[in-house]
Amino acid sequence: MSLYRTLRPGLPILIGASVMLSLAMGLRQSLGIFMPPLTKDTGISVSDFTLAIAVQNLTWGVLQPLAGAWAVRLGMRRLMVGGALLYILGLVLLATASGLVSVILGAGLAIGAAMACNGSALALAAVSRPVPVAVRSTVLGIVSAAGSLGAMLAAPLGQTLAQEHGWRIGVWGFVVLALLMVPAAWKAGKVDELPIPPKAGIGDTAGAALGTAMRNPLFVVMALAYFVCGMQLVFLTTHLPSYLDLCGMDPMLSAQALGMIGAFNVLGCLFFGWAGGRWNKQVLLGGIYVSRSLALAWYFMAQPTPQSTLLFAGVMGFLWLGVAPLVSGWIADTFGLRWQAMLGGVAFVCHQFGSFAGALGGGLIFDMAGSYDMAWKAGVALGLSAGLVQIAFAWWRPSGGTPPLPQPG
Repeated sequence: MSLYRTLRPGLPILIGASVMLSLAMGLRQSLGIFMPPLTKDTGISVSDFTLAIAVQNLTWGVLQPLAGAWAVRLGMRRLMVGGALLYILGLVLLATASGLVSVILGAGLAIGAAMACNGSALALAAVSRPVPVAVRSTVLGIVSAAGSLGAMLAAPLGQTLAQEHGWRIGVWGFVVLALLMVPAAWKAGKVDELPIPPKAGIGDTAGAALGTAMRNPLFVVMALAYFVCGMQLVFLTTHLPSYLDLCGMDPMLSAQALGMIGAFNVLGCLFFGWAGGRWNKQVLLGGIYVSRSLALAWYFMAQPTPQSTLLFAGVMGFLWLGVAPLVSGWIADTFGLRWQAMLGGVAFVCHQFGSFAGALGGGLIFDMAGSYDMAWKAGVALGLSAGLVQIAFAWWRPSGGTPPLPQPG
């Protein structure tokens, strides 16, 4: 009850950002379920479809720091509402696609640009502002958890519509869901009415804030390790349906697995949001990367079954978006709220280069080798390396803090 009283003044912002993030993340994470019928219908290859997803992730990553900086000047409401409208346009282009160009424009460029405005960087920056520091990490975990609920709805709905009426009707179903993002983004935009507390030593310009962050070795290591996060997650959301189809599994299993990921992601985000307020966020991040890599190795080393697939999905779901409250929380604690979205976006560029590699690289490897063996082995090796390096650097600074900030003058 005390937490509710604490959060009550900012509830419209929290709810709006949660709904917006849930739909934005859930819809894009579920696009992979359309890959088998879409590629057959339009005559494009698996690597062609994954090129569109790779373009989406690269566009999202490149534009994210710019969106974070623009949010300071233009306000979050304009960006988030505009992003929601662009998201709808991208899905319409995908639903009416007849070849590779329209798939890349819709699923790639349009949705990628929209995610820079509706994804976790702006959503978590928005909900950081109306809550006290003492509960910030917990709130970031709650809102990140909401980001997984969209997949629980979108994946089964899209798969059911695609099986009964064709993949285009499935995408049109996604368009209807995306319409709800517009009022949610409008509500979340109320954050523009709140003041931003200053942070000493950060600077008043985007360049000064970026310079401070890039001189912090923990920020640099965290950003580089974020590459592996994107690579592993987008490899799964893009290629797991194709992998299960290759293994002769029921097509509905891929939708059930994506739904399972979404369900357990709720628990994972809540846990890591809570844990981030109590333990070293950098160590927790490294632990997530190592645990994911071990789960990937266990699953892909054996022939999949419905039971092992759902168990694997549950484990990966628990470790899925738990990184978001940890990264956003550490940046807010270290550098303040004014440039949180921009600095989160800078780190996210590395994440999206990893996403690009996970989507396109997995498709190219499959087209060349006829299997995903080389792809998952590379993901495991890089994940273990990144996780251990992140933990080592966090222990190098046992407090998980940062070097003293440079003072003006």
